[in-house]
Amino acid sequence: MFQPDEDGIYAQVQASPSRRILAYLIQFGLGALLIYVTLALPPALPWMILMLGFGVMMLWQAERMRRATQVTLELTDSELRDSTGTVLARIDEIRSVERGTFAFKPANGFSLVLHNKKPRAWLPGLWWRFGRRVGVGGVTNAGQSKFMAERISMMLKT
Repeated sequence: MFQPDEDGIYAQVQASPSRRILAYLIQFGLGALLIYVTLALPPALPWMILMLGFGVMMLWQAERMRRATQVTLELTDSELRDSTGTVLARIDEIRSVERGTFAFKPANGFSLVLHNKKPRAWLPGLWWRFGRRVGVGGVTNAGQSKFMAERISMMLKT
C-alpha cells in the first residue's frame, strides 16, 4: 500500500521545532534558576551542594536533549533506526505496538513491545529502550509518530 522512498524509508519521525525549543528552555531555565537562587541566597552547605548539583545536571540534560533531538528516526522494511545508524528494534523482534490513551508510552508517541530484552538506551525527547520496551516520542511530531506506529502495525500483520 505505501511505498518506500528512494532510500528505502517508509516513515520518518523528527522533533517538532516548537516542542524542542520549549523543552530545552524549560530544562535550561530550571537549571539556571537553581544555580542563581543557590548563589544569590546561599542555604546550608548540604543544601547548597544538592541544589548546585541538580542545577548543573539540568543544564547538562538540556544540552543532551538539544543534541539528541537533531536526530531523525527512520522506518525501513527491516528495522527502526535513527539517522546516526543506531537500531532501536528490528521488525522481526517487535511483538506489538501500543499507542492507546492509557498505554505506557511517551507523549506524542507510541511504545513497541519486543520479543527479547535489549540493552538500555535513551535519546532524551526522542526515544528510549528499557528491557522489552521501546518508547518513541516526547518532543516528536504527533502526526509523524502516529503514521509510523500505523505503518509498523501494518508490517506486523503481513
